[in-house]
Amino acid sequence: MTVATPRRSHAAPAAAGRGVHKGQQTKAAIIDAALALASQVGLEGLSIGAIAEVMQMSKSGVFAHFGSREELQISVVREYHERFEREVFYPALKAPRGLPRLRTLFDNWMRQTSDEIDSGCIYISGAVEFDDRPGPVRDALVDTVNTWQAAIHRAVEIAIAEKHLKADADAAQIAFEIHGLILALHYEARFLRSPLGLQRARQGFDNILARNLP
Repeated sequence: MTVATPRRSHAAPAAAGRGVHKGQQTKAAIIDAALALASQVGLEGLSIGAIAEVMQMSKSGVFAHFGSREELQISVVREYHERFEREVFYPALKAPRGLPRLRTLFDNWMRQTSDEIDSGCIYISGAVEFDDRPGPVRDALVDTVNTWQAAIHRAVEIAIAEKHLKADADAAQIAFEIHGLILALHYEARFLRSPLGLQRARQGFDNILARNLP
């Protein structure tokens, strides 16, 4: 008696693959909606229920992708950081090393800040919300901000190494002052609605460089 060998079906693996892909798309869409909401109401304004309403999903459907509100908040922080790098950091790497790259980083950062006037910066709003609240969300925020500040500090060090800035320039101080300009710009433009914020920030940047030229 001959026993027929069962024919392998590729339908189940293919269906599973489609399911995984659809799940990833849904999760990405949820994060996108959560980031848009957090830009308006802050990370503290996020909740599984609020996102479920925005996405027209059930709470259990959102919960299936994010096991907690905290996990959702951290995903938003990471997504914001990835977008920030794509818009601000990576394009600047095309500029020549040294002062041209540092200028491009600052210009990109100013443009990003200007684009966020009506929405808000997760780095800044998150710092206000979580400055004195230890936990994973604060840790995620601190990690991303530290990563960006390290990139600015490194860009200043390269400008010094390229002899575009004087050899004894204090890279940490310059990076600190550049960050301060962005914070001031955000305050002036978003809170005070000053039309001169960009101009003053750019002038401040030029003043920092002028003090440190060789």
